[in-house]
Amino acid sequence: MARNVVISGGGTGIGLAAAQLFAAEGDQVLLLGRRAEVLEAAAVPGALTYAADLSKVSGVRGVERFVATEFGTVDVLIHSAGGSGYLEPKVDSDEPLDVVLHNWTLNFGLNTLTAALLTEALKDRLADPGGRVLFLSSIAAFRGSGSGAYAASKAALHPYVHDLARRLGPRGITVNAVAPGYVEDTEFFGDGMDEQRRARLIAETSTGRAGTPGDVAATLHWLASHAAGHITSQIIQVNGGAERGH
Repeated sequence: MARNVVISGGGTGIGLAAAQLFAAEGDQVLLLGRRAEVLEAAAVPGALTYAADLSKVSGVRGVERFVATEFGTVDVLIHSAGGSGYLEPKVDSDEPLDVVLHNWTLNFGLNTLTAALLTEALKDRLADPGGRVLFLSSIAAFRGSGSGAYAASKAALHPYVHDLARRLGPRGITVNAVAPGYVEDTEFFGDGMDEQRRARLIAETSTGRAGTPGDVAATLHWLASHAAGHITSQIIQVNGGAERGH
């Protein structure tokens, strides 16, 4: 039976790979993101799209109304929207603490609030039993990100996953997260990935290779399946063992 699948950040990278996987099985997919042109260009047959800033209440309420009209019930909710903020405008200030405030506020807006606001808006529409809520964490939540802001914003999702799993468990809904490491062919690393850094990140894995969007999408797809119905409140590592280090 076809399911209704909502994917934030569904126009690129991991979100897009997940959307393609669900759509290939006949599920109805809704792609969410800030850039309408990116969503419309996504190669996901039959997918619906809705452009909104999910860090804003007005944007999330718009999604909520759209979902109510088009879907009614949400079987799978995947939070793939986010980033480290390098694509966003820089703060116009010479005060170092203004930069710190900007970076931390930006990262929590992109990675934590987008997920929390969308979940809270749609939680009553989740299929029960059988609903699935899936978050994208990061290896950085365990090992740091260099600046702290991005890693902290991803780590903040972990207690939310556990609390939400307890809240939604009685309805037969599971809540989990996956924590990717270095994943090629995504906007997250973008042009900032030089060969030396790439080699270092791959060397930290036990598998000797970079991750792909398909690696993470396959794990999300399995966690959304009936076979994973007794798995909840977990943070699944999808990083080739890099979280353990060498």
